[in-house]
Amino acid sequence: MAFRFPLATVLRVRESMEQREERSLKRIQLEMARVLRQIEEQDAEIAKAHDAREEALRRPIPAGHLHSLLWEAKAAAERRKALLQTLQALEQQRDKQMKIYQAAHRAHETMLSLLRSQRSAYELEQARKQQKYLDDIFMARRHRS
Repeated sequence: MAFRFPLATVLRVRESMEQREERSLKRIQLEMARVLRQIEEQDAEIAKAHDAREEALRRPIPAGHLHSLLWEAKAAAERRKALLQTLQALEQQRDKQMKIYQAAHRAHETMLSLLRSQRSAYELEQARKQQKYLDDIFMARRHRS
């Protein structure tokens, strides 16, 4: 008789839950990477706007052009600030999701541990039965001779 784990369905559910929580965690991490890349782009845009303003101040330019350069830098700084707030919210989500994932992982590992211990007990019992069978055969042959 083959080994049958009575909680196999529970094990599959726990494994599925762990995978789902891991995917959620990875989505959050990908979103964080995207936001970090956007922050870097805004930093580059701010630096570019400051360089353009510094260059413009070295030569005579219309005040409207200077004003537009300042506005571009300010707008980029505001976008960067909003992205930093988004990043902070994502970090909080990631921390929360990490705890959820770890709990799901522990639950899955608990079921795997139970499976391993039951399989080990089953294999030990099967080995004992096999040895008893061989011993019975040996004793039967010994009594015949």
